[in-house]
Amino acid sequence: MEISWGSMKGGAGVDVPADKSPPASTMLWAEQLRKYVGSGAGLGSEALTEMETKRILHEAFRERQQKSVEAGAIPSFYKKKPAEGSAGAKLQRLARYRFLKKQAEVLLNADDLDAMWVCLRENCSIDSTNGVEKMNYEDFCGIASICTEQIGPKCKRFFSPSNFLKFEKDEFGRIAILPFYLYVMRTVSLTQARIDMSELDDDGDGFLQPHEMEAYIRGLIPNLAQLRDIPAPFVSMYCRIATRKFFFFCDPQRRGKLCIKKVLLSNCLAELMELHQENEEDGADADSSDNWFSLSSAQRICDMFLALDKDLNGTLNKQELQAYSDGTLTEIFIERVFDEHVRRGRTGPGSGKAREMDFDSFLDFVLALENRDSTEGLTYLFKCLDLHARGFLTAVDVHSLFRDVHRKWIEGGNYDLSIDDVRDEIWDMVKPADMTRITLQDMLNCRQGGTIASMLTDVRGFWAHDNRENLLQEEEEPQEEEAE
Repeated sequence: MEISWGSMKGGAGVDVPADKSPPASTMLWAEQLRKYVGSGAGLGSEALTEMETKRILHEAFRERQQKSVEAGAIPSFYKKKPAEGSAGAKLQRLARYRFLKKQAEVLLNADDLDAMWVCLRENCSIDSTNGVEKMNYEDFCGIASICTEQIGPKCKRFFSPSNFLKFEKDEFGRIAILPFYLYVMRTVSLTQARIDMSELDDDGDGFLQPHEMEAYIRGLIPNLAQLRDIPAPFVSMYCRIATRKFFFFCDPQRRGKLCIKKVLLSNCLAELMELHQENEEDGADADSSDNWFSLSSAQRICDMFLALDKDLNGTLNKQELQAYSDGTLTEIFIERVFDEHVRRGRTGPGSGKAREMDFDSFLDFVLALENRDSTEGLTYLFKCLDLHARGFLTAVDVHSLFRDVHRKWIEGGNYDLSIDDVRDEIWDMVKPADMTRITLQDMLNCRQGGTIASMLTDVRGFWAHDNRENLLQEEEEPQEEEAE
């Protein structure tokens, strides 16, 4: 006899709903399957390790979260570093070493890069209009397969669709192979640099101390073509000079340590890497002197310091520094440099109580004067121009600063000029937000801050500004002759 579940009624005349629960056998099977999957049975050792690690971390997180809720306090965000020589410090160092080693193993080496370049050239097409070697996305994917077979899977990440879209395409959807290859080379170079710097970072905080940065540069010297002939006794001094530029531009707060990420993105590292190129031209030595990291530039800085240090005590006093740049700098500027940028307590033998400039401070001084238009250089100079440390310059300040320049200008046999006219010209050049004062931001915004700082501190700088039209014409004439 068939029973209709829908027609069954309860004792009170109410319909009894149909029971839709799955059979007991089905529930038992599902429960068993859930337990099987949760236990990790059938998984490999790596998967089991991964599962166990996640479970432990999850339990630790829940326990810490529970403690924070019970304490009712703000969670701690500062973790004290493990003591040197402790098990925690050794474990941290070992983990960092293994991580960096793993990253280095998946990095392309020189042979891999050469093989990739060959693959790119053999499987590209030539643009008939300009002869540039290009590839479309189909070629791009084909080259990726060939490179993966010849080099290995470590080159696969460079051939992603997102990387292809980073480059400019022509009307046929093709990209040039040279920019792509340069992108790969730069990525590999920066990654290798980061690995090398991280290996020198003893405490693993992402920052380099001065001696660690010097060690990094010392390790680079054998690989830099233009530094292969550097005299061995000069290596230590060269590393000191090179390191100082990184600290001047990458450590504006003067904390005494460099952020590795900031160093990798700085122009200083790119300038240093230019020394990889061989000097083949006759005038290469003259051109390389413009690079702070070149050997000729470092020797020039050392010779300059030794020539100024008349008493050979390893530091410079105000009178010795006054001879810098043939004595064209004003006395008030030299005074302000010592007030703002020479560390107190630095005295040389036999110098009494007078403060003297050490070699590191001298390097900062030279960097600021040779990079007046940079934010870091102008910040250095503005502190010297700000006579009362108020954060701005008034008309009286500009008058006081230019008075010394005017005196040297007249002593040099030049025509007389009005200080007030120069002051008004400076105001017209800056166009400050507040017409009663000039701030550092005003000088940065006008993009002539370096010129203005030179006009107020160096009679030669003011002469160059006063004769700018003649100097520009003299520069254009040789270019016209070469064109003819």
